[in-house]
Amino acid sequence: MQIKRREFVGAGLGFGWLAARPASAQAPRPNGPAGGHGAGIPHRKVKTTTLFKAPGMYPNGLAVAPEGLWIGQQKISVEQAALWHEPVPKDRDEAAWLVDWNGKLLKTVVTRSRNTSGMAYGDGCVWMGANTEPQGFFQTDMDSRTVSHRQIPLGPSNNGGGCHGAQWHDGKLWIVANRIAGLLRVDPKTWEPEFLIPIHHTPEMPRWHDMTFDQDGAIWQVMGNDSTSFQEGRPSLIKYDAATGRVLETAEFVPGSADPHGLEFHDGALISCDAGVHPGWKDLDSPLSGTIFRIDFV
Repeated sequence: MQIKRREFVGAGLGFGWLAARPASAQAPRPNGPAGGHGAGIPHRKVKTTTLFKAPGMYPNGLAVAPEGLWIGQQKISVEQAALWHEPVPKDRDEAAWLVDWNGKLLKTVVTRSRNTSGMAYGDGCVWMGANTEPQGFFQTDMDSRTVSHRQIPLGPSNNGGGCHGAQWHDGKLWIVANRIAGLLRVDPKTWEPEFLIPIHHTPEMPRWHDMTFDQDGAIWQVMGNDSTSFQEGRPSLIKYDAATGRVLETAEFVPGSADPHGLEFHDGALISCDAGVHPGWKDLDSPLSGTIFRIDFV
């Protein structure tokens, strides 16, 4: 497979360096550009407004569909179960729930994904990103049949690393790829990578989650700090120019907001979910665990 270097934003990162990064199931922490919000970059604040509860725990992926909202379930991994001294779920398969905008359950699709962190909906299928072994993306049809299971491109054939988000946009699948610390656009039919935007993470905000497109075609992504509890958490948003990867704006969540993981854009507003599971925190540490909420600028 041949990829033209000029098709990648930030190709100067060097793929030798990228290949040396270890896969991370929950908390990627490669070094990023220095600085906080960035000189001259507009910065605002946001709050969260609860819409409804997910049909089950733990919701860590969202995808808008004509019928409503898909919610991807993230069951705890073997590693998390050991950390929290909880049993490993006997049924490891994870659900994709379709709900209406009042939270009413319309359909459940069962997928073979594991520790899902990010999902998309396109071509009549849900695309669930596994964040632990066997890694990769599970394309699942509406009858819960696995159509394909493929690793995130630009990595080893048997382990392309984990992800922290996904988005279907203009017939392409965008992946928040942990191993290469980038927003990677992939052709879902050929599985060839087409375009890369390096994630703008900083020492103050080294963690990242899901991404989405707004009505103007800009990309928004959830970012966060290193923390050991809900009280210490400082989630934020970053907005990119989708054509160049240039940072356009940042925003911080006011104290007491829900803990954002998944991200979508619907009816003029950003929508997110509080998974109830967060690296370094106790299980269900957030008081808003399991909620789907709107993000409002203040």
